[in-house]
Amino acid sequence: MTFTAAAVQFEPTLFAKDANIAALADLVDKAAADGAELITTPEMATTGYCFHDPEEAATVVEQIPGPTTDTFVEIAARRDCYIVLGMPEVDPTSGLFYNSAVLVGPEGIVGTHRKTHPYIAEPKWAAPGNLGHQVFETRLGRIAMLICMDLHFAETARVVALQGADVICHISNWLAERTPAPYWISRAFENNCYVIESNRWGLERTVQFSGGTCIIEPDGTVTGRIDVGNGIVAGEIDVRRTRELGPTRRPDLYRELQTNTYSWNPLDFFTLYGHSPLPAGGTSAVSVVQCTPSASIESNLAEIEARVRQVAGATDLVVFPELSITGPVSADRPPSDVAEALDGPSLTRIADLAVRHGLSIVVGIAERDTDDDRVYNSAVLLGTDGVRTSYRQIHLSTEHTPLFDAGDTWTVVDLPLGRVGLLIGNDALLPESGRVLALRGCDLIACPSALAGTFVGSHPGTEIPLAAEVLTGPDATHWHHMRVRAGENNVYFAFANAVDPGRGIVGHSGVFGPDTFAFPRTEAIVDGPEPGHATSVVDTTNLGGLYPTNVVRRKDLVLMRQPHHYGILSTA
Repeated sequence: MTFTAAAVQFEPTLFAKDANIAALADLVDKAAADGAELITTPEMATTGYCFHDPEEAATVVEQIPGPTTDTFVEIAARRDCYIVLGMPEVDPTSGLFYNSAVLVGPEGIVGTHRKTHPYIAEPKWAAPGNLGHQVFETRLGRIAMLICMDLHFAETARVVALQGADVICHISNWLAERTPAPYWISRAFENNCYVIESNRWGLERTVQFSGGTCIIEPDGTVTGRIDVGNGIVAGEIDVRRTRELGPTRRPDLYRELQTNTYSWNPLDFFTLYGHSPLPAGGTSAVSVVQCTPSASIESNLAEIEARVRQVAGATDLVVFPELSITGPVSADRPPSDVAEALDGPSLTRIADLAVRHGLSIVVGIAERDTDDDRVYNSAVLLGTDGVRTSYRQIHLSTEHTPLFDAGDTWTVVDLPLGRVGLLIGNDALLPESGRVLALRGCDLIACPSALAGTFVGSHPGTEIPLAAEVLTGPDATHWHHMRVRAGENNVYFAFANAVDPGRGIVGHSGVFGPDTFAFPRTEAIVDGPEPGHATSVVDTTNLGGLYPTNVVRRKDLVLMRQPHHYGILSTA
C-alpha cells in the first residue's frame, strides 16, 4: 500500500494558542487538500515550548479530547486523513501536565503519546510520559509517535519497530545542530521504517530551533527538506518497503538493556566489591586503517606490518578492517579452509609486531576453535604484552550466516587508554550492540568492518542562524551512522572499514567522538574511498573529585535512559 504523507514546519508564537491553532489548521487543511493522508505537526505546535514553570503552562494546557483536538478531528473527518498534533496536555484525573502528541483520524482520536524522555525544558513543567511507546493500527499502516528527545535514545524507535511500526511520526523542537539531524536518519535506517519529521523553526526565549522538516525513507534517504520558514514537505510512503527486523537480532544477549549501570555514580559503581574497576584512563591516540584485504594471507600480513610501521610512535591503538588477515570469504573460498587458531602463525606474527612497536592492534580473522572445530568471524585485540583477546561476531550478516558460526559473548578489554569493547561490521548496524558495551563501561568501541551499502549522507548547508561553533555549511558526511553510534553511547568509536568497490564496500572509516553536539568535532575520517588511515585523540581522563567530569566516563545519554519502557528489546 502506498499513500502520501506530509510534514508541517511551523513557528508557533509562545502563548498565542488561538492564533497558532488557526495557522496550523490552515497548513494541515492545505496538505490534506493536496492529497496527504497522514500529516504531522511539530512538538508543542499549538502553544510554543519554552515555559518557565507550571504556572505558565497551566494557561495553555488542555485535556485530550478537548477543543484543540476537536478542531483537527473535524479536518481529519472532512478530508479523510490522519493528523499528528503536538500540544501540552493535562490529565483530568491526576492534574499532571504532559508534552503530548495525539493521533486523530476520520473516526476521531486514535491514540496519544506522552513524551517519555524529557529534554532539559520538560522538568520545568511536565511529568515524564506514562503511556509507554505504542503502535496504532490504521488503514494506512502501523503508526508510532515519538517526541523530540525520545528519538535521541535508540531504544524508543527500536521498541516501536519491534511492534511492527511502518511509520514513526517524530515531532520535535530540535536545536543546536544542522538538520535533518543524523539521529533522525539513523532511526529510519536501522529500523527499516519511515520517519516523518516535523520540526519547528524560529527563535523563542533565546532558543534557536533548527527546522529541517523532512520525510526519511527506510534506507536513510531524505525526501525533500524545509530549511527556513513555515511550510509543508510531502512524500510517498510505501509500506511494502518496511519489514520486520532481520533474524540477526539476539534478544537473549540484550537483557542488560533492562538495567542502567549509570544510574549511580560510575566511579563508585564500577569499583563496587572491587570487581572490574574502570582503567584510570588518559590521553591517547587511536588510528583506523582503511585497506583492501585480498585472498592472499601473506599479502595481508605484509600490509598490516607496513601500516603499523607507518603509524608507530604516533598512536596507541590501531584498528584494521574485518577479516584483514584472512581476506574475503565465500562459498568458493570458505573460511573453514583458511581459518586459524588464536595461537596460529598469523596472530603470532601480529602479536610480535604489537610488542615490538609498543602499541595495541585489532585485526580481523577467520578463527578456528581448536576445541570443537567451529569457525568464527573474529576481531582479535593484541596488546603491547602480546596477549590476544578474541571477540566472535554475534550478529552475522546474511552473506556470512552460512559460512560462520555465531558468537555468543560480548568482549571488553581494559587498556591504559581506557575500557575497549569489540564489535564487527554488521554488529554496528544493530543499536543494541553498542548500548550493551556502553553499559559495561566502555570508553571506546573498536569495530573492524567490511560494510557495503550506504550509511553516510551529505547536507547542502542551512540558513538557520545556529550558534557560531555549529557546522552550517555543506558537508559530505553530515550523516555518518557510526558517528551516531558514538554519540548516542558517549563512547569513542573506531570504525575501520574495508574498501572494495567491486563488492560495494566504499570505506568511510573514522574515529568518532563521544559527544555529537560538541563542536568542533573530535573525530578523524579517511577521505574518499581510497586506502589510508586516520588518527584522532582519545581523552578518557578525569579532572579528579568524586564524580566524573568527562562525558565518556559520565555518559549522560546512557544515564537518561528509561529502561522500564524497554522490556520488548530482550524478549521479542
